[in-house]
Amino acid sequence: MKKLALVLTLVMLFALAAPAVQAQEVTTIEYWQYYFESKIALVDELIAQFESENPDIKVVHQNFPYDSFQEKIAASVAAGQGPDIVNLFYGWVPTYVKSGVLQPLPSGSFSPEAIEADFAPMVTINKFDGVYYTIPTAVRTLGLFYNKDILKENGYDAPPATLDEMVEMAVKMTRRNAAGDLEVEGMTFQPDGQLHGFFRPVLLNLFGQKPMSEDHKTVLWNASEAGYEAFQWLTDLATVNKVGEVNFMTNDATAFRNGVAAMSIDGSYRISALEGDGTLDYGVAPIPSHEGRQSSFGTFWTNGILANTKGKELEASEKFLAFLTSEPVMKLWTERIGEIGARTSISQDEELLKNDKLAPFISMLPYADSYFYVDEAADRQIVVDAIDQVLLNDMDPREVLDWAVEEAQNLVDSYWN
Repeated sequence: MKKLALVLTLVMLFALAAPAVQAQEVTTIEYWQYYFESKIALVDELIAQFESENPDIKVVHQNFPYDSFQEKIAASVAAGQGPDIVNLFYGWVPTYVKSGVLQPLPSGSFSPEAIEADFAPMVTINKFDGVYYTIPTAVRTLGLFYNKDILKENGYDAPPATLDEMVEMAVKMTRRNAAGDLEVEGMTFQPDGQLHGFFRPVLLNLFGQKPMSEDHKTVLWNASEAGYEAFQWLTDLATVNKVGEVNFMTNDATAFRNGVAAMSIDGSYRISALEGDGTLDYGVAPIPSHEGRQSSFGTFWTNGILANTKGKELEASEKFLAFLTSEPVMKLWTERIGEIGARTSISQDEELLKNDKLAPFISMLPYADSYFYVDEAADRQIVVDAIDQVLLNDMDPREVLDWAVEEAQNLVDSYWN
């Protein structure tokens, strides 16, 4: 009887203890990003790892098509719903900060001092009145992709080192049929692709003209003769040198991937897609220099916590964001996605530097400039429209650049005012 009583007592004790174990509270947070296949797959893996290490937190991962991503965010915020953490293009951040959608990053994990000590300098473009509202997992620079087979067919064994060499090689490698139709682009020419970013700030800096004032309040594209020369050089690629055409093979990325473009300026994230195809023999080089100057465009997608995230959800969001921006995650991101981990330690990783595709992008980090967008889509459209005015309406590039600067300045003024 005593043994039976002891057994019953133990059963009752376990029964009483079980609810305490089963009742472990789980905090659920949502993470949103736009659809990019390799990123979606990796984030799913990272969430599984994070949840195994933090069983009291569940992360719901949502993704949406790029073209409708911002509209989805705006609609959810207006309805008082949406994610706890959102992944944004850095050029969208000023608008989100001004509209109160984002809250400052938790200072415990993301103090300004820690960010500026450990992260790539380009992230400071999203610092507002001494406060950071977002932090990226990775950054990226623009580089020169080149088709090794097309270069070899035209007698070249190395990519161009200067802008002059790039134009000379592009002209020689461009091929048209008897009717004059383009068959092979010497250089891709897609203004709404990477070309608008190449113009500002890369090309302007290469010609010796800063794109904006230090306080980000004045557009300087035409502040000197160098700015006009840069825009003329850009439009000459299509109008004079005729090395590429807008929408050839749909866009620049498609033309290069299909082997009908000798050279293309693109971001490091393109590596994952090209490596996935596995059929193109290509190389990557730094953006060619001009008159001794070097430049690249530093961009990034960055993570922010929405203003209405509070309490335990905020604590969980801070913990997940710290995980996403940890060094091990950044190294894996660099290897799998092709974007470069945003911590400066990643750019010094000897193993990554042995990768001949990644190394050129990493080498450009010290001189890669970001551009301060107040409305990235509108700013991009101004450059696209300016190029169209030259190409389609045969307008004077100088007059068009003056018009573009006036339009861009209006955008900037509307933001600061």
